Amino acid sequence: MSAPLRLLFVCVENSCRSQLAEGFARAAGCDAFSAGSRPSGQVNPKAVASMAELGIDITGQQSKSLDDLPDGGFDGAVTMGCGDSCPQVAAAHREDWAIPDPKAMDVEGFREVRDQVGREVAALINRLGHETEAP
Repeated sequence: MSAPLRLLFVCVENSCRSQLAEGFARAAGCDAFSAGSRPSGQVNPKAVASMAELGIDITGQQSKSLDDLPDGGFDGAVTMGCGDSCPQVAAAHREDWAIPDPKAMDVEGFREVRDQVGREVAALINRLGHETEAP
């Protein structure tokens, strides 16, 4: 059996989009991490609640900076449409997803972004040679 994919998801605050992506990737069996260029210090409660609706618990995740990432490279690194880069982060594959920041959205808008993130994570995992189901 091969090792799980090691994935990194980056956005500015590391409180919504990248946290959602980390949750989806972990639920799919990946070794996933998220970080922010200017982390807020907390995971958005709407992110926690929206993932709980799908049975995915992200309460143990934390908002952190790129400096807090574990050593080693990544199979894939994704920025979340916010112009961030992954300096000094080794990754075999890089992507940028143009996904709106759901922070100020109502519950329905947040769910739409959550589902978009879930589809993108599933597609990324498939592209990198693994299969999973989108929400």
